[in-house]
This record gives sequence, structure tokens and C-alpha cells, in this order.
Amino acid sequence: MRDLKIYDFKRALPRMSWTRENLYNLWRRSLGELSKETNFTRTQKSLFQQRWIAKRLIRAYHGDFINEKTFKRWYLPTTLPDVRPRRGQTEDYATELNKWAKSPNAVEKDAKVRRKEIDGEEQEELPPVGSLMFSEVERRIDVVIFRACLAHSVYDARRMVVHGQVLLNGKKHQNANTRLAPGDMVSVDPKVMSFLRPKAPSMEMSSEELAAEELKNEPSVSTEGSEPEGPSHDHSGKVSDKGLTPFNLPAYASPFIFIPAYLEVSFTTCSAIYVRHPTARPGYSEIPTPYDADGEVVRLAWEWYSKVRPRNRSKRQLAREPENRQ
Repeated sequence: MRDLKIYDFKRALPRMSWTRENLYNLWRRSLGELSKETNFTRTQKSLFQQRWIAKRLIRAYHGDFINEKTFKRWYLPTTLPDVRPRRGQTEDYATELNKWAKSPNAVEKDAKVRRKEIDGEEQEELPPVGSLMFSEVERRIDVVIFRACLAHSVYDARRMVVHGQVLLNGKKHQNANTRLAPGDMVSVDPKVMSFLRPKAPSMEMSSEELAAEELKNEPSVSTEGSEPEGPSHDHSGKVSDKGLTPFNLPAYASPFIFIPAYLEVSFTTCSAIYVRHPTARPGYSEIPTPYDADGEVVRLAWEWYSKVRPRNRSKRQLAREPENRQ
């Protein structure tokens, strides 16, 4: 199977998932021993190797279930964003070249010009638009379901769509490759959401423990004239009361539970509305990613795909785009 070893500890590639294995791989890539592999400031790898490593890490998280040829043709934007380093953040190439050529006079002159720019009017900060090359991936119906916290992973979301357990604008939809337009609503059948089902009793529990568990889960009957009891909370965080659906938060899920700004989610109805396309502003990107939206990994991945831009599409291919469908 293709997804047999997606959480392999040897590769340690972060994925769109809530599993503890993925959390461990994410920690290793962010703070662990593998974080040095993404520090390209001082490395002996060639530029081609740096770009390939960055592209491999980025694609493992953003649409690893999409074929590479399909991704380059249909999911890369027509014009890739400009991800040049901001002025004042790092030294430009001319200064580095002068240092390499051992020209102290030219280096000192560049330093004086830079100090004047810092003392004068502050330069406007550019938004981290590099991550926007994955905006088309965020429009997929399975990715939207995962971003709305209605599935444990994007792979579970794909299975829900393929098995006909998802509604798109009130109609049954089974194509996981569909890209949503602003205003589309996605609804998931609550019966297939594992954290809305009661936990199955363990096989090691005795008959006395099972009976005690059933008595504890039975709703209390209030006498006439007395106030009804509120919902009871046990030590596992489960809320139980008559008429309420049991909610069991999966283990290791809290680091991944967040809602992007371009989604409007209703957990009461298990639905989400794709409000608008994700955007970026100075210092912030709306596309969730485990890497810095303005860091070296995203920039090198952009440089890799800038060499393999998709060729011009025919009118027949453009007619298949979500915006052009009748």
C-alpha cells in the first residue's frame, strides 16, 4: 500500500495527521536531532540537494497523496510568488561577493548604506507569500475536512468522501479531488466520527466492572419538584448526560486542534463552510504549515518548482477548473 509507512521514524516526514507518531516526527524536525538538516546556512550540500530536500519535506505535508505530475500541472499557481529575502534581514549577494573577493572598502561602503537605511524610514515588511503556492491544495474537500477538525487525518477525510459519508452543499459527494469555491458547505456524517462514539469496552474488564460502567453511564432520574442535574464530567474529560453525544478527545490531539481563518466550522451540525481563499499579510500566513512560512525550506521549495513551471494549458483543460465549470 502507498500509505503503509507514512509515519516511518527513519524518514520522519510530518503529515496531516493527529497521530502520536506524527507528533513525534514533527518534534524531531522542529526541535530534535533532525532540525539541523533544514539549517542550510552552513552546509556542504549543493544547491540542487538543498532544493530537493526542501521540496521533499514540503510535499510530504502538503498533498503527499497527490501525484507529483498532477501537482505541478493542476495545483501550482500560474505565477509563483516572489520569495526574495527582505532587505535588512540578511546581507545581499553583493556584500557576500565582496567579502569573498576580500574587498574591505566595498564591504564598509555597503555597511554605511545599510545603516543609513535603518536609521531612516523603516522598510515595509513583505508578507510571507511563499506558502501561498499551496493555496490550491487547501481548497480540496478532504483537506478542508481535516482543517475543520472533523477527521483525525487527511487520509481519514479521503475515506469519508470516497465512501459517501460527506455532503457537499447538501448533496452526496464522493470525489475527494474536488476543490471548493467560496461559500461551499461540507457536512460529515456524525456516525463516522470516532471521537463522537462511545468508547468500546475493553476485553480485559470483568462482568462486575462492565455492570458498574453501565450504571455510571445511565442518566439519573430526578424526583418531581427537584432540579435536573447538569452534565457530569469524569476524569477522562468525557461529558455524559441524557440527550448529549459522548465526546472522547483523541490522545495527542491538542497540538493540532485549530481552525484556519478562512473556514467557518459548526461542530453542532458537523459542517464547515469554505468562506474564502487563504491569504497572507506581513508576518502572518493563513496556510497552516509545520515550517516557517518565510523560512529557508519554503523558499528553496519555491525555487525548485520555479524551474518546473507547468506548461500552458489548453482551453479544454482550463474548462475543467472549478471556477470555469458550469
